[in-house]
Amino acid sequence: MKETRPYPATAVSPKAEASVLRGHPWIYDTEVRQAGEDCLDGELVDVFGPKGGYLGTGFYNSHSKIRIRLLSRNANDRFDEAFWERRLRYAWDYRKAVMGEDIRCCRLIFGEADAFPGLTVDRFDNILVAQTLSLGMERRKGLLFSLLYKILTGDGQKIDGIYERNDVAIRRLEGMEEGKGFYPLDGVAPPAQTRTEITENGIAHQVDFENGQKTGFFLDQKYNRQAVAKLAAGRRVLDCFTHTGSFALNAAKGGAEWVEAVDVSASAVEMARENARRNGLEGKMGFTVANVFDLLPALARERRGTYDFIILDPPAFTKSRHTVHGAERGYKEINYRAMKLLPRGGYLATCSCSHFMKDELFRKMLVSAAADAQVSLRQIEARQQAPDHPILWNVPETDYLKFYLFQVV
Repeated sequence: MKETRPYPATAVSPKAEASVLRGHPWIYDTEVRQAGEDCLDGELVDVFGPKGGYLGTGFYNSHSKIRIRLLSRNANDRFDEAFWERRLRYAWDYRKAVMGEDIRCCRLIFGEADAFPGLTVDRFDNILVAQTLSLGMERRKGLLFSLLYKILTGDGQKIDGIYERNDVAIRRLEGMEEGKGFYPLDGVAPPAQTRTEITENGIAHQVDFENGQKTGFFLDQKYNRQAVAKLAAGRRVLDCFTHTGSFALNAAKGGAEWVEAVDVSASAVEMARENARRNGLEGKMGFTVANVFDLLPALARERRGTYDFIILDPPAFTKSRHTVHGAERGYKEINYRAMKLLPRGGYLATCSCSHFMKDELFRKMLVSAAADAQVSLRQIEARQQAPDHPILWNVPETDYLKFYLFQVV
C-alpha cells in the first residue's frame, strides 16, 4: 500500500495534546476538536494541537471511542511498505534478543507496545495466530501478514499459515465484522487442522487455536510457570482456573507429589488431561470440573484434600474501570479462601491479568484478605508478564499482569 502526504488534519484538545506529549498513543472521541469530511475511517490523519503544532499521525475511526490511534510522531515518516517492514523487523529482532531459545512460541506483535495499534500476533511454532482490533490495521493486514511471513521464513523459520481469531465483539465497536479462519497467503496452502503442538518449559501442549481462549494459549505466564515449578517439588498442589493445565503441568514436572487441576470448563479440563498424558504425568495429576468459588469453601468445610501449594490464575474479573470494585471482591474471595485452606508454611501463587486491577489495588486486596484470614504473607517473588509482552511505561495499558508468590506464615 502506497501512502502519500499530506494527510487530512485533525485538531485536538489541550488534554489530548498533554497526553500525546507524555507519550500516550490514543486520542478519544471527546478530545477531537475538529475533523474534516476528508478524515476517512481506517485511514491516516495528521494530528495538531490547539496552537497548531504537529503532534503525530495515526489511524482515524469515527466508530470508535478511541478516535485516533497514533502511529508516529515523526513528520518525516512515510507509511509505505518499507516503513511497515522496518517496524516488523524491529519487533522480530526484539523477540530474538529477549526470548532466545523460546522464540518458537511467543508473542510476536503486542499492539501499541510494538507500535501496531490494535494488532496481536502470537506464534505457536509453525502457526501464527493474529487478532486485529483496529480498522487501520484491518485495512493493512494483507501487507503486514505477507511481510511478516517473508521476514520469518527468510530468517529460517518454518511457518505453515496465519490464522485469524477475529471472533471478538470489540471489532463491531470499530465497525468491523467478526470471523475466524486462515488468511490466504500467496503460494501457501493452509493446514487441514486447527490444532498444533508446542513445547514450553520442556512441556508439550496441544493448542486449539480455532476454539481456545484468546488466541489458543496464554503465553504471558511462561516464566511465572517456571517459578511455580521450582517451588512445587514434594508438595500437594491445587491449581485453580487451570484452563488447559499449564501451571499444573509445570508443577507436576517440577516434582510435585500430587497436582489437582480445576476449571469450570469441561472441555478445558479434558485438554489438560490430554496434555498430562502427552507428557507422561497423568499418574501425578487429578482433574476436577468445578467452579472455584464453590470448591474452595467446600474443601474447607469437608476438609477434603490437604494442599500446601495453591495457584490462583483466574480470568480477568474486570475489563472496565467501572466494574473494578466488583472484581476486587471476587479476587479477595478466592484469595481469602486459599489462605484459610493452606497450612502455615504453605505456598500461594496468585495473579490478575486485568489492566484495570492496578497493582496497588491488588496488593491492597491481598493485605485485606490476609488480615481476614488471620495469616501473614511472606513474599517470595513479585513478577509480571514475559518480555515478549513488553511494557511501555508511557502506555499503562500494556502493563496488565500481576503475579505474586507467597509463603503463608
